[in-house]
Amino acid sequence: MLDHIEEVIALARGRQRVDLDSDRLFYLAVLKLVEIVGEASTRVSEPFRISHPEVPWREIVGTRNRLIHGYDAVDRDILWTIAIDDFPALAARIKSMLSRIHADRGGRS
Repeated sequence: MLDHIEEVIALARGRQRVDLDSDRLFYLAVLKLVEIVGEASTRVSEPFRISHPEVPWREIVGTRNRLIHGYDAVDRDILWTIAIDDFPALAARIKSMLSRIHADRGGRS
């Protein structure tokens, strides 16, 4: 999940909202990566999700479902907000969570 989140962040760096409209490949890349993040979150076990409520699992899955099933009506403003506002904060939460897990295991992977 984190790799794809960071990829969206990197792709959006230096871009503007209008690029989602004018650059089809950029739009499709962001769209697909957000879908992948949502799909990956569905593969996280329920006990793990419950033990890590700092990650908005339900919202991530819900976004994936809306994008997959409503591909013909994607709100590009919302997609841009996810890339620019939501994903940087989400990446920070996931990194923090992973650091705590790593520390709890005594530094073992």
